[in-house]
Amino acid sequence: MSAPAHQLAIAKAKEKVKDATVPSAVFFLYCIFVFEYFFRLSARIPGMGQLRPTMVLFLLLTIALFMQADKVRDKLKEPPVQIILVLFMYLFVSFPLVEWPGSVIRQHVQPFILAVCFLFFTAMVVDTDRRLKLFVLLFVVLQAWRVIEPFGNYLLTGELGGRTHIGGGEFAGRLNGARADVINANGLGFVIVTTLAFMHFLMGGSKSFMIRFAYYGLAGTFLYALMLTSSRGAFVTLIVLVAFMIWDSKRKVLFVGLLAVASVLAWSGLSDFHKDRYLSLISSDTSTASGATADGRIRGMTTEFRLGLKRPIFGHGLGTTPEAKVNQLGGRRQAAHNLYAELLIEIGAIGAIIFLAYLFKLRSAVKDNLLAFKRAVRQGVPVDGFMLNLNKALLVVFWVYAVYSINYFGLSQDYWYIFGGLCIAFARSIKRNREVYFGTESAPLQGAGGAGTKRPLSA
Repeated sequence: MSAPAHQLAIAKAKEKVKDATVPSAVFFLYCIFVFEYFFRLSARIPGMGQLRPTMVLFLLLTIALFMQADKVRDKLKEPPVQIILVLFMYLFVSFPLVEWPGSVIRQHVQPFILAVCFLFFTAMVVDTDRRLKLFVLLFVVLQAWRVIEPFGNYLLTGELGGRTHIGGGEFAGRLNGARADVINANGLGFVIVTTLAFMHFLMGGSKSFMIRFAYYGLAGTFLYALMLTSSRGAFVTLIVLVAFMIWDSKRKVLFVGLLAVASVLAWSGLSDFHKDRYLSLISSDTSTASGATADGRIRGMTTEFRLGLKRPIFGHGLGTTPEAKVNQLGGRRQAAHNLYAELLIEIGAIGAIIFLAYLFKLRSAVKDNLLAFKRAVRQGVPVDGFMLNLNKALLVVFWVYAVYSINYFGLSQDYWYIFGGLCIAFARSIKRNREVYFGTESAPLQGAGGAGTKRPLSA
């Protein structure tokens, strides 16, 4: 495509979307909602929590989107959104058939709705290319701050915020989230790897030397913070991230060589506690309690799946894993340590299949669109470097989430739903700019419809 034709295609794409977007005030309101949710202003400013700012913003956004129904209605046709709507209908129909419907109503519906709203809000509000870039920037900056704040506090005060038992009545410190945050050491490790994935592809792939330089400095800081969390689950997802970094590298041999040297140096600098903790992933023969806790975690996952099989069709009820553990197993009141077991325990096999279909649809979207991008690059079509790198980041983050979900609950957590909203916003951008990216309005673009489909996610 010639340069004038390329500019004309961009202008046509902008004209198409101009009349179908929600007002800027709604997007700004959603950004405030996301900022408050992750930065937790209500926990930082005395008395603000009594105003329930998250709930107020949620209601304002819901009302605003109802008022813009003509502009957001088509987003409800997106396959991932439709699957979640099916999940809502299933939860409603199966509600009388679960073990503890009263607990679901009293305690667990609100957190679930608050988490799922990120899918709908992101898909409906992030409806232009500029808004997509701004939202990704806001999200990554907020996640980075969740890492920098507790790490900075550790450097200033020496306080890690958490600890774990290592045997013999002794404990070792672990870096927790900030005091205003709600994440422990494992959750912080998860945030670190997620943020590193976005930063590697969006900052490390930038043409600006200063942005790449900032990325390398932040990456070293984040890796040190990850070590301080002592999170084995996050360490496993870091391996997943590194594997994708090798896959994407243009100089694989050099990259692997530098990685090997850095790994040897990093391992030699670890304390005995950290070495034992990471070795416990592959061996229970360690000098601390780490090996026992790793074995216990595996047994716990097996027990959770067995618990799910006690009510395999409809489950015990949304959010009731802690109650099921107490009443069915006589154990402690704990959340699930595995998303896939959590699905079976709480919403049964039918609900689990619906939710896994949602995840599969997201994976298909980001994978197939990346293949289409690569075909365009091979054909010499000029593409937006940010969009290509964002596509790579989304694919990597999907697998980071999928692997970490083996060690973490998530049905009523925000991360899978924000990710889904981003995937929809990204796919709709691809659809709007199909001629820009692929040279012709009719160029084939893989989508989320499964094998053999020739359409984008939002087609």
